[in-house]
Amino acid sequence: MTETVIRPLRATDRPAWDNLWESYLAFYKTSLPTDVYDTTFARLLSNDSHDFNCLIAEQNNEPVGLVHYLFHRHCWRVENVCYLQDLFAAPSVRGTGVGRKLIEAVYAAADDAGAPNVYWLTQDDNQTGRQLYDRVGTLTNFIKYQRPA
Repeated sequence: MTETVIRPLRATDRPAWDNLWESYLAFYKTSLPTDVYDTTFARLLSNDSHDFNCLIAEQNNEPVGLVHYLFHRHCWRVENVCYLQDLFAAPSVRGTGVGRKLIEAVYAAADDAGAPNVYWLTQDDNQTGRQLYDRVGTLTNFIKYQRPA
């Protein structure tokens, strides 16, 4: 079995991150303009007060997955909480534990930051992802709403 290494995003990861991010967006049937890629990548590398973070999963020194997460305040807790915003594993490595390792790395980062809660969203028809999420998380009964465009 190929070893999976989880590590922080580096500036030199830009081409690989672009490819993984584009594949993630395609999975959700969306695309974004170049300036959003540029801004997001810069934010992920910055040390600003939003604690916007990215971890990369590597196999054989090649990036094969990513996770974006951030910490924020919460009205029901004294501590910050952690929002796992995006998770993606390349189709070639799905089912090999990459997604689980990325989620567990976010759990560890949240523990290190004193954030007792990690949460995320997915589409209800993401059956493959939900098989993993059912093993590593607890399904809640919340429904998401957003402002109309």
